[in-house]
Amino acid sequence: MRLVIARCSVDYAGRLSAHLPTATRLLLIKADGSLSVHADDRAYKPLNWMSPPCTLKEGDDGVWTVVNKAGEQLIISIEEILHDSSHELGVDPGLIKDGVEAHLQELLADRMEILGAGWTLVRREYPTAIGPVDILCRDASGGTVAVELKRRGDIDGVEQLTRYLELLNRDPHLAPVRGVFAAQEIKPQARVLATDRNIDCLVLDYDAMRGIEDDKLRLF
Repeated sequence: MRLVIARCSVDYAGRLSAHLPTATRLLLIKADGSLSVHADDRAYKPLNWMSPPCTLKEGDDGVWTVVNKAGEQLIISIEEILHDSSHELGVDPGLIKDGVEAHLQELLADRMEILGAGWTLVRREYPTAIGPVDILCRDASGGTVAVELKRRGDIDGVEQLTRYLELLNRDPHLAPVRGVFAAQEIKPQARVLATDRNIDCLVLDYDAMRGIEDDKLRLF
């Protein structure tokens, strides 16, 4: 990953046009070829970006031109570079669930009746090209269901499940696949978005589920 802090202006030419006047910004160039332009006033969303596949050409006149496969251009006119460094990050192990989410997954996979009578587990951590689905199962009628588990269910979790469903529904052996968004707490905005996308919501009582586990393991 290459990090460049520079005084620059940015112009985007594509389906729309946009201009960022000269200011000090962070230019982030990742190993996948993507480039994003960041200010110092937001957590994660860039001011502008170009997704891969794209190519970067650095001109001798200080003009960087980034072009994607659609021919859209991100033109960065650099007046001064304040910092320029590259770092090898290696292979990322991916998101590791915290203890509660991991235990929720384990409990739910062991007790599919919480989802509904006659439901059966296909696999925990079902692999896809963009990461594993927490639980893949079948409902009482044999339909495929993908379950995404969170401690606190927000819009990002619904978006994540939506992406999984899009991929899973391309597999003729699984399709049609519907989704269940399960969490200890589901934010109202997330519930509205899930409902709009025909995703069911399920609120989980972690303490009760752990109590069920204790009863199951108790001999007397």
